[in-house]
Amino acid sequence: MTLEERCRHEEYCPERTQPEATRFVSQLTRGTFALVLAGGRGSRLQQLTDWRCKPAVPFGGKFRIIDFTLSNCVNSGVRRIGVATQYKAHSLIRHLQQGWSFLDGRFDEFIELLPAQQQLTEAWYSGTADAVFQNLAVLRRHSPKYVLVLSGDQVYKMDYGRMIAFHITQQADMTVACVEAPLADASAFGVIGIDDGGRVTNFAEKPAQPQAIPGQPDAALVSMGIYVFNAQFLYEQLIRDADDSRSAHDFGKDVIPHIAPRYRMFAHRFADSCVGTTPGGKPYWRDVGTVDAYWEANRELTKVVPELNLYDRDWPIWTYQEQLPPAKFVFDDEGRRGMAIDSMVSGGCILSGAAVRRSLLFSDVRVEARSLVEDSVLLPNVRIGSNVVLRRAVVDRRCEIADGTVVGVDPAHDRRRFHVTENGITLITPEMLGQHIYYVR
Repeated sequence: MTLEERCRHEEYCPERTQPEATRFVSQLTRGTFALVLAGGRGSRLQQLTDWRCKPAVPFGGKFRIIDFTLSNCVNSGVRRIGVATQYKAHSLIRHLQQGWSFLDGRFDEFIELLPAQQQLTEAWYSGTADAVFQNLAVLRRHSPKYVLVLSGDQVYKMDYGRMIAFHITQQADMTVACVEAPLADASAFGVIGIDDGGRVTNFAEKPAQPQAIPGQPDAALVSMGIYVFNAQFLYEQLIRDADDSRSAHDFGKDVIPHIAPRYRMFAHRFADSCVGTTPGGKPYWRDVGTVDAYWEANRELTKVVPELNLYDRDWPIWTYQEQLPPAKFVFDDEGRRGMAIDSMVSGGCILSGAAVRRSLLFSDVRVEARSLVEDSVLLPNVRIGSNVVLRRAVVDRRCEIADGTVVGVDPAHDRRRFHVTENGITLITPEMLGQHIYYVR
């Protein structure tokens, strides 16, 4: 039986008990170890990452960004997972302990925390490849056949099993997930060059002149930072890279450009493994790496039919969920009516005679009488006083907005106190309000 026939065989097919499900749980995914790189700050998110790493930033009303990558793993059947942490990781570690302890070690299922421990050298993780290299002993101890290297700071839904099956059928040494991007935007990514068979011929990290897709002069194929390796091949390449004193020990800058022209490396289209795409919609993948992108991705969820489906029971997003009462809307007087329109309001929220429009409220948010919140994202435990006007804002956790505050009306005035982006989104944190709250967020 050929590899392709094996992948089509019952053992490798989607679960027979759920014929309509898109899930691909198989011996391929069970034999895979996923290493999630979750040590980055995400400095383009400005003060949102002053107290937490980017994967720990709240998203979508009740989740953290890393929940999407971890949910993809669990739903795909990849349940041996390591999470490499570094920058201000306590918030992330606490979230993983609270929300991801349901995996059962008796069935060889686990999430293992891999902080930078300086095991091999007296240095922290110096690049994405170095983060994996410093955990080679962990990988070897679990003896995976395939290693899935993932980023913990992207929002998307993907069946990794389909990508691993593609990797096997191509007899690849390495496979990289990719999406099409406008050629004008491609210089912000790793750009992939392929031949007619989908084999990667070259790779350039953030090139000034991106290479277009053959036959598509206005588009480029860019890396998602999602890789599948044959385990032994990965070990060899990491050791080679670690011995290279000229290397920055980064997958995009060093390892992949070395592999592309020398070994069997293939590009896997995200469209072939994405999950839960709306009818006629494009595959959903967001970096949310800037305040503008973060605001837009959250606010987009309040649309009637958002591109990201959070209501998909076949591919749920798992997280830690605090036990809170249902959201509450009180008072129905003229000018003092508790209501939310075209919005998402999480548990524990109370709108006391306030109006919320086209906004996303995370857990335990309070908005007091005669206040107006429009086109905004309010993180957990925010308190909005009375007679407040808040437009096009991101308000960080535990902020207390005083009575009568006006934000989003006069950008020049807002810039004196807060961070205002080029697109006019105002970021507010407790420190900007003079509320120096030193706590884990």
